[in-house]
Amino acid sequence: MKIKSKKLAYEKVLQLPQKKHKRPKKPSILFRTLMRILSEPDLRATHFKAERIGMERLGKKEPCLYLMNHSSFIDLKIASKLLYPRPYNIVCTSDGFVGKEWLMRNLGCIPTQKFVPDLTLIRDMMHALKNLRCSVLMYPEAGYTFDGTATLLPTSLGKCIKMLDVPVVMIRTHGAFARDPLYNNLQLRRVDVSAEMEYILSPEQIKALSATEINEILDEQFSFDGFRWQKENDIHLTEGFRADGLERVLYKCPHCKAEGRLRGHGTLLECGACGKGYELTELGEMRATEGETEFAHIPAWYAWQREAVRREILEKSYRMEAEVEIGMLVDTKALYMIGQGRLTHDVLGFHLTGLDGRLDYKQAPLASYSLNADYNWYEIGDVISIGNHAALYYCFPKGDGSLVTKARLATEEIYRLYYHATRTAEEEIRKKTD
Repeated sequence: MKIKSKKLAYEKVLQLPQKKHKRPKKPSILFRTLMRILSEPDLRATHFKAERIGMERLGKKEPCLYLMNHSSFIDLKIASKLLYPRPYNIVCTSDGFVGKEWLMRNLGCIPTQKFVPDLTLIRDMMHALKNLRCSVLMYPEAGYTFDGTATLLPTSLGKCIKMLDVPVVMIRTHGAFARDPLYNNLQLRRVDVSAEMEYILSPEQIKALSATEINEILDEQFSFDGFRWQKENDIHLTEGFRADGLERVLYKCPHCKAEGRLRGHGTLLECGACGKGYELTELGEMRATEGETEFAHIPAWYAWQREAVRREILEKSYRMEAEVEIGMLVDTKALYMIGQGRLTHDVLGFHLTGLDGRLDYKQAPLASYSLNADYNWYEIGDVISIGNHAALYYCFPKGDGSLVTKARLATEEIYRLYYHATRTAEEEIRKKTD
């Protein structure tokens, strides 16, 4: 899938009219059926099966909030099968509307900007549930998993669910990540896919629980591990390209600690600094070609990288700098490529400069709990996206492929540290004033 792009001077992009808000539409049975039919070939190819748990509790015409984990593009096809023929709106990233707004609106999609606070989204979801009498499908992780485990959920999710006051249904997939992990350049593997659709919260339960308690329930529901699932179910992936692009996820060598020097190709991940190699086995485990295997489990390697980033932050040595190509998103007509710049990231947040000093954008560390980062985004390249309601900046780094993953890990860890410090300071002030 590609996105419509256009080269345009920065000043001209700034002069473009701001996109107007539009309320979500109720998708017609025609569009729901079309989506269902177009999804069937992939579902048949993966021998898709589903288990429904407690779904008899949901009324036939009762709107609800569907929460679904996000592993690959097949997720939406799974939802189209499980939810049909019920009408439902889909919370969708705003870049998905570029060049095809009419279609996305008629499919019932509700645009939002990833990791940008959006009160309008809550109002749109309320409109869909209460006025259109449609359910709402939401991927609260807001992005595909990098390492096959759950990404951070927003702490505001519990409050949102209490405001919506409708039943909550969880859709959990198995095999979707193994079939098409984000790092692997859209190369599909032969894997059966299944899902569980479970009624997890009634309106009565939601009223009785606090937002924090709801978040705890959702954290448990979104606890999964694609690589562990693969091994426990003895799923053998025999494709010879299974390690292609794996350096995007595993960017730090556990043997020599070099970053950005690993390269994944075929079934091997090899370090260009120390020469050590690792095989990604058919069961999804890492195995050193010689010597010790420091991390057999990919999520454990990924967690080790996170801890290393956290140490850098605490030691105030973390800093990311990259030359980038910059695209801007201000409407649904195109991604506007405005030229080159420089993106830096440290404990003070992001700083994007460029265009001979005409572009200077800063984003504070508490602006978002995570980062909109993606691999091979619309087949353009790996991307880091920052911005606000006025404009989103899509930054495509040149060279080191480790930057995107490390920047996301750092964003999350910096936010946690700042958020904890802020909450602690507020509590101290409250104690002194009581």
